[in-house]
Amino acid sequence: MSDADGLRYSKLPLNNGSDQIPALGFGTLIPDPAATKEAVRISLQVGFRQFDCAERYRNEEQVGEAMRTVFSEGKIKRQDVFIGTKLWNTNHRPERVRPAFEASLKRLRLDYADLYCIHTPFAFKPGDDQDPRDDKGEVIYDKATTLMDTWKAMESLVDERRCKVIGLSNVSLEQLKEVFESSRVKPAVLQVESHPYLPQPELLDYCKSHGIVMQAFAALGHGIQPSLMEDPVVTGIAKRINKTPAQVLLAWAVQRGTSPLTTATNAQYIQANFEVSTLPDDAVKQISEGITKRIRLNPVVTTGVPGFIPRQT
Repeated sequence: MSDADGLRYSKLPLNNGSDQIPALGFGTLIPDPAATKEAVRISLQVGFRQFDCAERYRNEEQVGEAMRTVFSEGKIKRQDVFIGTKLWNTNHRPERVRPAFEASLKRLRLDYADLYCIHTPFAFKPGDDQDPRDDKGEVIYDKATTLMDTWKAMESLVDERRCKVIGLSNVSLEQLKEVFESSRVKPAVLQVESHPYLPQPELLDYCKSHGIVMQAFAALGHGIQPSLMEDPVVTGIAKRINKTPAQVLLAWAVQRGTSPLTTATNAQYIQANFEVSTLPDDAVKQISEGITKRIRLNPVVTTGVPGFIPRQT
């Protein structure tokens, strides 16, 4: 086993027939604007070439500024970096999709996106308030807009080469099947919570059989208890092979064929999270079969309200 075995540079083919996505991705859900810019800059410099952004994260401008600064230095080219962002729930109506997409591109300072995903399958009341609530504090949904309505509007962005591929996030297997079977432009990426406590084997099997890349968010547990990073199986393997628990979890995710997303603001952690290498087969099996705890950390799939983003009041 070698640090230079190439796992960190792995790429997964996309079902558009011409593009690939780097397996290791850097997530940009970072609340502080200054920390966002610095983390993106460092992550590019250490080697990350896939970035996951979103309108809902409210920091696309800072991500774009950091990337523009790095690209202007000439050592890293835009075309070598895979950048995806996501459509928020309040923009699901077909006529709102393109303006929302163009607004994200402008904030990110991009001419095109590599990936554009529907952030959740829940349509909220359209408008500027990202978290529309009634006088009882309940989410106001837009029941007139279906997931397929939104998807068809997304397809036109690919037709016009404004983005290379489109995808879904936080959907069920049934919803994924519905879109895949009914769509003209097939989903290329599915982003869902996935880690040893929530391996999502049925979703992964479906994705693999249809050429869909499964992005795994919360791959390190997002700092939530019970802690994946403190799981005895993970820490035992980490000690045995002289790796950090985070490196073990990320390698496991890549080796099972997913694209894990990791977020950090500390330069040392960003560097370490990129320095993954191939786990021994017995370690992969030990994690896959030896960890039987099943926990979902983010309840977004039930309401469309993201569990990792604090509500603004």
